[in-house]
Amino acid sequence: MDLEHLSEKLTEASVSGFRDRTKRRFSLPVAARSHSDSRRSSIISSCSDTSSYTGSSSDEEEGSPREKEQVTASGFTDFCVKNLRQAEFGRREIDIAEQEMPGIVALRERAGKDLPLKGAKIVGCTHINAQTAVLLETLAALGAHVRWAACNIFSTQNEVAAALAEKGFSVFAWRGETEEDFWWCIDKTVNTENWQPNLILDDGGDATHLMIKKYPAMFKMVKGVCEESVTGVHRLYQLSKAGKLNVPAMNVNDSVTKTMFDNFYACRESIIDSLKRSTDVMFSGKQVLVAGYGEVGKGCCQALKGLGCIVYVTEIDPICALQACMDGVRTVKLGEVIRHVDIVITATGNKNVVTREHMDKMKNGCIVCNMGHSNTEIDVNSLRTPELTWEKVRSQVDHIIWPDGKRIILLAEGRLVNLSLSSVPSINVSITSCTQALALIELFNAPLNRYKSDVYLLPKKMDEYVASLHLPMFDAHLSELSDDQAKYLGLSKAGPFKPNYYRY
Repeated sequence: MDLEHLSEKLTEASVSGFRDRTKRRFSLPVAARSHSDSRRSSIISSCSDTSSYTGSSSDEEEGSPREKEQVTASGFTDFCVKNLRQAEFGRREIDIAEQEMPGIVALRERAGKDLPLKGAKIVGCTHINAQTAVLLETLAALGAHVRWAACNIFSTQNEVAAALAEKGFSVFAWRGETEEDFWWCIDKTVNTENWQPNLILDDGGDATHLMIKKYPAMFKMVKGVCEESVTGVHRLYQLSKAGKLNVPAMNVNDSVTKTMFDNFYACRESIIDSLKRSTDVMFSGKQVLVAGYGEVGKGCCQALKGLGCIVYVTEIDPICALQACMDGVRTVKLGEVIRHVDIVITATGNKNVVTREHMDKMKNGCIVCNMGHSNTEIDVNSLRTPELTWEKVRSQVDHIIWPDGKRIILLAEGRLVNLSLSSVPSINVSITSCTQALALIELFNAPLNRYKSDVYLLPKKMDEYVASLHLPMFDAHLSELSDDQAKYLGLSKAGPFKPNYYRY
């Protein structure tokens, strides 16, 4: 028998044997098959639900946390979280995050004895996850009393919120809040008996906005605002220009440590993580459009190019556009490529960057998501019309189906995708948290009239200090200037080492 016939015979025998084994393995008695068919039918029925994920998870069927009476083991009740029973699991997550946050832990240890925030009453409105929990506990260790809410309805880690509540923190947040819940939670951090906040730590400007609109007298008594997002900083500058900012504010977003390490390096990793977790997409060969080539856009583009994507960028700024060109990224108008791209990512901080007109033109299966803080970049409301069908795929992943059968994949309903569907590296949050903590310490302890009712940047020396706190994690060793070298450069040997106008 020649090799060709032998090969055919072996293949036929192998297939036949596989069929027999499969038949034996999966043959069920009639009763079992009936039960299996019934179970499969119920699964198919549940999967065909076309409602959006928002507000329809199994946890949410238990009812709103606002309707529950919750008490910790110590009798503490001033909080509102999803499930207090998850506290132990949340504590483990916080412990893991703390291991990757050497800077904020070092700041806690160095400044803890001095209690530089003793007497501070801080209203916080940020993402509530394991990393920000480390910041909350650090602020408390430095003497502050804090009340906290979430700045995003999808980014809260319920188990972490439970762990914070169990430890006695006034936290009002859960994953999947409604818009009404969102503002109720922020209001609870501000309006309570025997409480006059004197500092605000904001991420997006929502706590600041609520206090100005609803509690203007309380806002005037605040010593300062610390803001970490593009959207929030933009709001602060608008308030300052209009003469409505009655207190000093620190722009943390544009500090070097925040802009470079959180916006660029963290987004470079988290964009891939969030897209992979939510869609299982393979990037190689995909055409991707990134709207905006700031630090967030640069980080996204670098990661996507590294995985073999064909990347396009939209920009309004000629300097950023030229940077994109020099980096080998083609700069286009959205309408030029919208029919062909596989993934659209917004990272501008603007509104209506991707409109219904754009989405009408997208190809079947196009993935649409947002990496900018604001949830206004994608015009999601224009998709809530009778002719379009929303179909839940998985947590915070929706199919939007057109009458002709075309569908796009919308992630996190247009909200911040990396913190809604994945997470960010803990060390990057540590860098930002250090900057925020130092800004709060400065605002709280500053002599009267040092700061006017305006928006300020942190001193360069403070940025360098934050960076130095994180170098030991990498076993990095700084060189030192000699007296002669310092004199030649006109610098202090202890820094700052760059002028304020230096661009890193």
